[in-house]
Amino acid sequence: MGKKEIEESSSTVGLLKRSTTGGSGGSTRWVDGSEVDSESPPWSLFGDEEIREGYGSVRRRLVKKPKRVDSFDVEAMEISVAHGGHHKKDASLLSTLALAFQTLGVVYGDVGTSPLYVFSDVFSKVPITSEVDVLGALSIVLYTIALLPLLKYVFIVLKANDNGEGGTFALYSLICRYANVSLLPNRQAADEHISSFKLKLPTPELERALNIKEVLERKSSLKTLLLLLVLMGTSMIIGDGILTPAMSVMSAVSGLQGRIPGFGTNALVITSIIILGALFSIQRYGSSKVGFTFAPALALWFFSLGSIGTYNLLKHDVTVLRALNPVYIYLFFKKNSINGWSALGGCVLCITGAEAMFADLGHFSVKSIQIAFTSVVFPCLFLAYFGQAAYLMKYPKSSGRIFYDSVPDGFFWPVFGIATVAAIIASQAMISASFSCVKQAMALGCFPRLKIIHTSKRHMGQIYIPVINWFLMIMCMLVVAAFRSTTDIANAYGIAEVGVMMVSTTLVTVVMLLIWQTNLFLAFLFPLIFGTLELIYMSAVLSKILEGGWLPLVFASWFLCVMYIWNYGSVLKYQSEVKQKISMDFMHELGSSLGTVRVPGIGLLYNELVQGIPSIFAQFLLDLPAIHSVIVFVCIKYVPVPVVPQEERFLFRRVGPKDYHMFRCVARYGYKDVRKEDHHAFEQLLVDSLEKFLRKEALDLALESNLNQPDLDSISVKSRDETEIQDVDGMDELTIPLMCDQRLETAGASTSEASLALPASVMSVDEDPSLEYELSALREATESGFTYLLGHGEVRAKKNSWFIKKLSINYFYAFMRKNCRGGAATMRVPHMNIIQVGMTYMV
Repeated sequence: MGKKEIEESSSTVGLLKRSTTGGSGGSTRWVDGSEVDSESPPWSLFGDEEIREGYGSVRRRLVKKPKRVDSFDVEAMEISVAHGGHHKKDASLLSTLALAFQTLGVVYGDVGTSPLYVFSDVFSKVPITSEVDVLGALSIVLYTIALLPLLKYVFIVLKANDNGEGGTFALYSLICRYANVSLLPNRQAADEHISSFKLKLPTPELERALNIKEVLERKSSLKTLLLLLVLMGTSMIIGDGILTPAMSVMSAVSGLQGRIPGFGTNALVITSIIILGALFSIQRYGSSKVGFTFAPALALWFFSLGSIGTYNLLKHDVTVLRALNPVYIYLFFKKNSINGWSALGGCVLCITGAEAMFADLGHFSVKSIQIAFTSVVFPCLFLAYFGQAAYLMKYPKSSGRIFYDSVPDGFFWPVFGIATVAAIIASQAMISASFSCVKQAMALGCFPRLKIIHTSKRHMGQIYIPVINWFLMIMCMLVVAAFRSTTDIANAYGIAEVGVMMVSTTLVTVVMLLIWQTNLFLAFLFPLIFGTLELIYMSAVLSKILEGGWLPLVFASWFLCVMYIWNYGSVLKYQSEVKQKISMDFMHELGSSLGTVRVPGIGLLYNELVQGIPSIFAQFLLDLPAIHSVIVFVCIKYVPVPVVPQEERFLFRRVGPKDYHMFRCVARYGYKDVRKEDHHAFEQLLVDSLEKFLRKEALDLALESNLNQPDLDSISVKSRDETEIQDVDGMDELTIPLMCDQRLETAGASTSEASLALPASVMSVDEDPSLEYELSALREATESGFTYLLGHGEVRAKKNSWFIKKLSINYFYAFMRKNCRGGAATMRVPHMNIIQVGMTYMV
C-alpha cells in the first residue's frame, strides 16, 4: 500500500499522551501499553473557546508529545454514514407520512382494537342502572387516553429516545452514558468521545445533575436496583407480547358466538389458535412488509370505528358529550364506590399497547408516530367510545356485546371481517416491541445470545428473532387454551400494561433530573401526575390476581430471572478475567519469542477484556507448540449508544515492546448496529487499519522526539476530510488540533494561533527502517493467513459460595451459556480457522 493511498484513506491522525476525564471519575496513565489500553480522549481545543459537550473540565490544548497512539478507522460496512455525523438526515415529508402509515399496522393495532372489549369488561363489574354509570365510565376512558397515551407518551416520553431508539433499555443506556451505572466494568474514557456518545448539558441545573450522577455511581445498590427496574419493565413488555395476541384475537372471534349457532367455547379456542399460528408464521417477513400489508386494513378499521361511532352518536344520544366534564368521574365513584374502583381494571384496557409507541420507536420515527396518533388514532378512538356510550344510554342491556350490537344493521359481517384482521394486526405491535427489547438486552449483556435477522436494508431497527417468535407463539396458544375466556385474560392484561408504564415513568423522571435537567418542580410534577394515576390503576388490577392476574407476574418473573442471572454471570466472568489477566512483567520474562516459537501468520485472539492481556493467552502459549508472529487481541464491545459511527469503530493499541508484535483492537458497536462484514472483509480491514496505525505511530514518535513543547494534556489530531491532509510533505495541518465535531471552515483565522514550525526530520517517517521492517513483517504474516484463537470458558462458583450463587452460576447460567448462540457464530469467524482452548473461571 503506497504512501499517498495511506494518507488519503486515513480518517484519523492521533497525538495522545495523558488525560484526565471527569466522565470516568479520575485520571488514567499509561504504564507499558497493556495495563491501560485505549484510554485517551480524541478532543482538543484551538482558537476561540470550544466547550466539550460532556462531563470533565474544559481545557485549552495545544500541540503535545505522544507516548501511545489510538486509531479510529473506518469499518467497511454496507451502510454509508457521513463523516463525523451519526444522526439521520431529516426525512422528507413524504417518507415521514409513509412511515406514519406503516405505524398504523405495527404500532397502533393494539390500542385500536380496545373498543372491542373495554366497555364489556367495565360493565361486567358495574351494572348500568343510571346514566351516571355510562357517562362516568366514558369520562374515565376519555381522560385516560388523553393523559397517558397522548400527553405522557406522544408529547413527553417519545422525546426521551436514545438517538431514535425507544424502550426501557434505550432509557437505561441513555442513563448509563451520563452516569457510569452499568454493572459490567468495561467502560473506557475513550468511549465518551464517540460522536454519538456526546452529552449535551445545559448549565443552570448542572450541579444537581452531577450530585445525582455521583450518588448513582457510588452506591452499588442503586445500580442493581436500576437494572432490576429496567429488567422488570422489559420482562413485562415481553409478557405483553404473549397476552396481546391472545386477548385481541379471542375478542374479535367471540363475535361469532352470537351469530353462528353451535359456535361455542371450543370452536372459539380452536379458531383463535389457528389464527395465532398464521400470525406468528409471517413474522419472518419483517415489520416493514407486515406494516405495509397490515396498514391499509388498520386504516380501514379506524375509519370504521370513527364512522360507526359518529352514526351511533348522532342517532341515539348526542348528549353523551357531557362526559367531557370530569365531574362525572367523581359521580361515578360516589355511586359505585368499591365496584367502581374494581371497574378501573376494565377502563385501563383502553390504553393497551400504548407503550408500543415507545418500544417500537426504533422501527419508525418520533414524527411518524406522533402524526399517526394525533391525526388518526386519537380522534377515531374518541368517536368510537362516544358512539358506544350513546348506544348504551338507549340499550343498557347490550353491554356484554356492546361493540357488535352497536354496529348498524347489515354491516355486521364486513365489520366482523375487518375486526378480525385488526385483532390479528394488533398483536403485531407487541411482537415487534418484544424483538426490539430482546435485541437491546442482548447488546447490553442482559440476555443470552440469540440469532437475529435484520429484515430491512433501509431501517436497521426492523428485526426478527426466530427463537423469541416461536416461544411467544407457543405461550399464546397455551394461554388461549387454558383461560378459554377474554375476561380472565383481561385481568392479566391490565397488570402487564400498568407495570410497564410505571417503569417508564420512573426512568423518564431520572432522565429529566440527570440529563434534561428539567426544573425541579416540573420534574416532580411528571411522576406526581402520571405515577399517581398509574398507581391507582395498579391497585385496581392487582385485586384480580386470583382471577388471572397472576399470569403476567409469572411471565415477568421468569424473564427477569433469565436476564438477571445472565447479567450476573457475565459480570462475574468479566471480573474474574480482569483479576487473572497476565502482567507485563511476566511477558517481559518470556521475551519477544513469548517462550515458544513464533511462526508466520496473524493470530486473532478474541476476548472480552478492554485492558490488559487475557489469561486465556497463557493457555494458548502452554498448549500450542508455536504462536503466530503477529498477535491481535480483538475485543467486540457494545457501548451504551444506538450506533457507533463507522469512522470511530476501532481503537488500536500496541501491547508490549515493538519486537513482540502484539496489538489490541477494540471494536465498538452500538446496541442497534448491524455487523454485516464477513471474515474476509474484516481481516482485510484489520490489516489495513493496523498498517495505518503503525505509520501514525512512527509519525507521532517522530513528532515527540523533535518537538520541545511543555507536557500538556493529551489531544488528538483528527482530520475531518480526506483532503485536509494531502501528503506527508504538507504537514502544516498537523500543527492544528482539530475538534472531532467541527470542520475547518475558517482554518485561516485559527492557524496563526496554533501553528508551529516542524523540523525537516519529520518529513521522512517512511524512511524509518524499524517501520519498514514491521510493515514487511505484517505483510508476510498476512500472506501466511489468519487463525482465530477462541477461549471456551466454563464458569463455576467457588466452593465457599452461597447456595443461591452456586445454583445460579453452576446450573442456570451454565445451561444458558451452553444452549445460547456460540461465540464463533456471534463473532462471524470461519470454522476452518478456529483454535479453541478450554478454561474454567472460578467466580
